Amino acid sequence: MNYHLLIVDDEVHAIEGVKADLDLQKLQISELYTANNIRQAKEWLDSERIDIMLCDIEMPQGSGLELLTWVREQSPNTVTIFLTSHADFKYAREALTLGSLDYLLKPVLAEELESAIRKAQSVIDKNSENSQNVKFHQLWQKQQSFIIERFWLDLINHSIPGYSAAIREHVERHHIPITEDSVFFPMLISIQQWNKEMKRRDETILEYALRNSAEEMIIGSYENGICFQLDRGLLLVIMMADREMPWDEDRLKEAASLYVESCHRFFYCDLSLYLGRSVEVYEMSGMIEALRERDRNNVAFSNRVLALDLKVCVEQPARLPELSALSSLLKVGTKDAVKLEVEKYLDDMVRTQELDAETLHRFSQDFIQVLYIFLNTRGIQAHQLFGDEQSRRTAEKAGRSVTDMKVWVHHAIDKAMHQADAVKENDTVVQTIKRYIQLNLDQDMSRETIADQVYLNPDYLSRIFKKETGYSISDYVLLERIHKAKELLKQTDVSVSSVASSVGYTNFSHFAKIFKKYVGIGPTEFRSQLG
Repeated sequence: MNYHLLIVDDEVHAIEGVKADLDLQKLQISELYTANNIRQAKEWLDSERIDIMLCDIEMPQGSGLELLTWVREQSPNTVTIFLTSHADFKYAREALTLGSLDYLLKPVLAEELESAIRKAQSVIDKNSENSQNVKFHQLWQKQQSFIIERFWLDLINHSIPGYSAAIREHVERHHIPITEDSVFFPMLISIQQWNKEMKRRDETILEYALRNSAEEMIIGSYENGICFQLDRGLLLVIMMADREMPWDEDRLKEAASLYVESCHRFFYCDLSLYLGRSVEVYEMSGMIEALRERDRNNVAFSNRVLALDLKVCVEQPARLPELSALSSLLKVGTKDAVKLEVEKYLDDMVRTQELDAETLHRFSQDFIQVLYIFLNTRGIQAHQLFGDEQSRRTAEKAGRSVTDMKVWVHHAIDKAMHQADAVKENDTVVQTIKRYIQLNLDQDMSRETIADQVYLNPDYLSRIFKKETGYSISDYVLLERIHKAKELLKQTDVSVSSVASSVGYTNFSHFAKIFKKYVGIGPTEFRSQLG
């Protein structure tokens, strides 16, 4: 190894004398620097690697003791040897207290100076070896952490069989620090959503920050704990202890609560932390699956620490709202009234802890059904209304949580009712009735039922309908049914009886008679002529 030496002395002839006594090649000194005051010395120490500093104590522009104090903070790897003309013990004591390696009196003998430098080199070499050992230990620790993380992932994903003998064999082969007396306490951290728009790279950085924070705030001073990424948006903390001296669970819960609160505040996310139970190593896979199931069913709460045994679902399916109630509100109510009804239902379910992922999914299907019926009766195509990117993203997220479901409900109701109002403003009463008839040809439509669609008296509606179309409502319905039947006979291979049923005739003979009256031939003959 080559060494860099700095000589600091305000007397030029003293520096030259030291230089003359040094055999640089023998001492393996590759660089030699000189300074006549503290300022010059600091410049060299700031710009170059200085291994050894030979320094006078008393100098006009500041003492060597002051310089050594600065060196200890700014260049701690530099070894200092003092040269001085004073044999005062107080100087020697202060120099050694501040960390000087040696204290030599001028004029120093060449052999004495060489011995001091050799001593300094030994210290440097030892420190360098220790530094290398520290780096190696850090690398080993990092590698060991990776091996332990890989072990847990393989066990959780069943790459390692879950029985004791297979686990023990894997532990011994890879030197995993687990004994027969080890017990474990898992915690699952789920990032439910980010509260600001960000790219995947930014998410990755924040997930890394969440992991580091978990290691610091939850694992903390515990030596046996690990945190790693289980999946996208999922972190797993596993604490290990001896069954005779377990961890303080109350302290862990307190640390977990502080962690959740801090992450929500500083890392732009909503998250939940699920506490497991103390388990044996072979029980870990089942426990993690239970925690993941707990997370999947948590659609009601965020930014909380949740216990595994907190019930979110019930054995009997939860009560769902009456479709007729929502249908009526969509027809005659306001947007706010519909939203309030839906939110009330969801909030009641959260309050009674009856809402899980399956119930939220069933509600979503029923809500969509009601909404699409509402749109269909007004001639609005759902794929056109909700085909935009914002609607697609909002609908995809709706099943994740009550909060996301409410966002989707608000979005869908606003768009649906706004479009329905726009259609209504542009439609005449007769256009509305025509659309209703076209959409309900398979139903038994009385004059009163049709009039209800536009909130008019049946007699009054009949008069204005005939005035505008030239047909009575009943005749128009009949002609639309015949027209639809002809289309089905032309364009499909369904049976004639099925065609009759699809246009509102349950009696085939009656349908055939009416069809022949208006078309001139029966339905069977009509289809055969097309062939």
